[in-house]
Amino acid sequence: MDREKLSKLYKKYDLSSDDVFKHQHYMIITRAGIDKIQAIEKIKIDYDVIQCRPEFAVVKANASKEGAFIQTFGSALKGTTHKDGNCNTWYVMEMAEKRAMSRAVLKISGFYELGVFGEDESDDFKRKLI
Repeated sequence: MDREKLSKLYKKYDLSSDDVFKHQHYMIITRAGIDKIQAIEKIKIDYDVIQCRPEFAVVKANASKEGAFIQTFGSALKGTTHKDGNCNTWYVMEMAEKRAMSRAVLKISGFYELGVFGEDESDDFKRKLI
């Protein structure tokens, strides 16, 4: 992880300690931080539903800003534990959309290449409250 590049991005997007936290091996940006980045960069995202069933959904995000364009995906599988799914809510479509959006924003803004992920990408990435 290039700490200098990461520090510049944090400053560019006015991210605070409320927006970013460390999780085991990764830096995580909260939903609020993702929204700040999207607003500042004026990132436009269109979604395509790839699959939507009651227990599973896949969404493709098509993101663009200033001539740059990326495509990425988000998915959600309802399970009773992390061993048989990757989310514990029946709102699988909404979760897949949030995951696709987080990935799109972080990829197009340069955070992904530095090993930074969005908290929506995994239930394991939630901030642990003390």
